[in-house]
Amino acid sequence: DILVDGKLCDCDIVVDCKVGDPIPLEVKLTNWSKHSVGPFALTVTPYQDYQNGVHNYELQDAITFVGSNTFYIDSVKPTKDSVYFGALLFLYTGDFYLNIKFHEDNCSRELPLSWFCLPSVHIRATEPMV
Repeated sequence: DILVDGKLCDCDIVVDCKVGDPIPLEVKLTNWSKHSVGPFALTVTPYQDYQNGVHNYELQDAITFVGSNTFYIDSVKPTKDSVYFGALLFLYTGDFYLNIKFHEDNCSRELPLSWFCLPSVHIRATEPMV
């Protein structure tokens, strides 16, 4: 599950946030397999979709992470959850998306396939109300 500002994200949800306010990001992974998985890393990369097949990943002047955009995970035990917290800070208005990628250690067991089907996260940053 992915939560942005406390709201569960799925493919039909647009999360609204205000420019200049830190927005909590929570990624919850559940290991439904019979084996522990890990170690691996989870990286969150924001981008803009120009709707013509072009994605802009050069957003260092528009979005910053409070902390790191990469979470390092030792392992997730069978039938257990592991939750990772971070925060985003939007500096400009616009529609943004989050791309979540896993980086698996070559020595570890395979990650559950469902983890590669995380929902697309759409965030709309708007001007703060005065």
